[in-house]
Amino acid sequence: MYYPEPISRLMESYMKLPGIGEKTAARLAFYTINMKEEDVTDFAKNLVSVKRDLKYCSNCGNITESDPCSICSDMNRDQSTILVVEQPKDVIALEKMQDYQGLYHVLNGVLSPIEGTGPEDINIPTLLKRLQNEEVEEVIVATNANVEGEATATYLSRLIKPAQIRVSRLAHGLSVGSDIEYADEVTLLKAVQGRTEM
Repeated sequence: MYYPEPISRLMESYMKLPGIGEKTAARLAFYTINMKEEDVTDFAKNLVSVKRDLKYCSNCGNITESDPCSICSDMNRDQSTILVVEQPKDVIALEKMQDYQGLYHVLNGVLSPIEGTGPEDINIPTLLKRLQNEEVEEVIVATNANVEGEATATYLSRLIKPAQIRVSRLAHGLSVGSDIEYADEVTLLKAVQGRTEM
């Protein structure tokens, strides 16, 4: 189907986003046409702003407007615990919990030999440097419960344990509100292994 050039270019831009195919891109492009011009301008400014105004914290690797980030700068946080996550969005999810008061470290990826991602490609060297310079007693590894996340967690554990720092892993298993009958075997195994005393 023929689209005018501006719509085709906008569709191509939308299709660069994850999960957006041609039909969804066309729907978004035509929706954009009917938006108020000031809303489109604000949208464009916000896209440019996230590229220009955000940076990675030189200490923890989280996205921030200022370096170091507000979490690393907060001396009221527990300096003895670092929770390691894969992506900045994981920090946001954990902060919503409003219970963890330690520090974070964002890997900005995971080990994945299939995709050619090794230890030097993610934010591991900075973590090791932090462990030498700070009074860290525990590192909590909070990578996802998939092959890459488990491989990354195992790798980090082997690197950190010789430094006499406690390494723990987030519990895995059944999510709140789920039914046992619908859980897969790995999830059930992790739930049994991660059980707690009542």
